[in-house]
Amino acid sequence: MSAPLIVLVGPMGVGKSTVGQLLAERLGVGYRDTDDDIVAEQGRTIADIFVDEGEPAFRAIEKRAVRTALAEHTGVLALGGGSVLDADTRAALAGLRVVYLSMDVEEAVRRTGLNTARPLLAVNPRRQWRELMDARRHLYTEVAHAVVPTDHRTPEEVTQAVLDATELKEA
Repeated sequence: MSAPLIVLVGPMGVGKSTVGQLLAERLGVGYRDTDDDIVAEQGRTIADIFVDEGEPAFRAIEKRAVRTALAEHTGVLALGGGSVLDADTRAALAGLRVVYLSMDVEEAVRRTGLNTARPLLAVNPRRQWRELMDARRHLYTEVAHAVVPTDHRTPEEVTQAVLDATELKEA
């Protein structure tokens, strides 16, 4: 069975896509993002799926996308921020090299402005981000092989920290 070399998890806006692409480049492997897979398959944005069908329908689509990517992809894989909410997904991540990219709320505000284009942050984004993290932090930690803080670090610094934490060598 094939599996990703590294799986990145963490909250929205933490830099999973940016760091994932840098990691893939430095390791000489492919990069894949399950959010991109969902948008391509559904032909609409994640925000539109949330609005049109609701969060439970989106989570079912996300679960399938993660399962497919875990089975098919051998490079760097970034998962959507809420993918760890699913127990089957967490079980599927067991034994894989999973890195939790973390950040505090002030960093989230600085990076994303907690913009309302993110469907789960539409009303009172700062409070909702804290609530999301309170509900998810332990799940990210549960699945993580390593935790890499991203606060006040450049994407390149985070990428190097991930390489150091996973003891992977560049291509």
